[in-house]
Amino acid sequence: MTNYPELAIHDDDDSRPLHGNRRRRLTQIVVLLCVLGLVLPTILTTVGVSTATADRACQVTVATLVPDAGGSRSGFELFGEGGPGWQCYSLNQSGAERHLAPLGFLPGVPSGIVRGQQS
Repeated sequence: MTNYPELAIHDDDDSRPLHGNRRRRLTQIVVLLCVLGLVLPTILTTVGVSTATADRACQVTVATLVPDAGGSRSGFELFGEGGPGWQCYSLNQSGAERHLAPLGFLPGVPSGIVRGQQS
């Protein structure tokens, strides 16, 4: 026997869980919504910044390599010509596109383009 009654094991025959299944499920849903509320804005911001960066890097690349192009297009591709990541395409006057350069997984101007000159 112990000298501390608060540490004694009580046998109340209470084998029920502390909270019911409904309350446990509600708690799980609330926690999931809170985690999504924290993570989702970060993901959306990252995608938005990456898209804007890829668009601008592709515009610079097209203006440098194909000055008479009708436009540019960038997109994220898993199986693109340059491997997985952002790809840059130049558009001619009729709308046909040509792959110019991979921009990388984190988009940026290709290293071969320096101050408006191709090296």
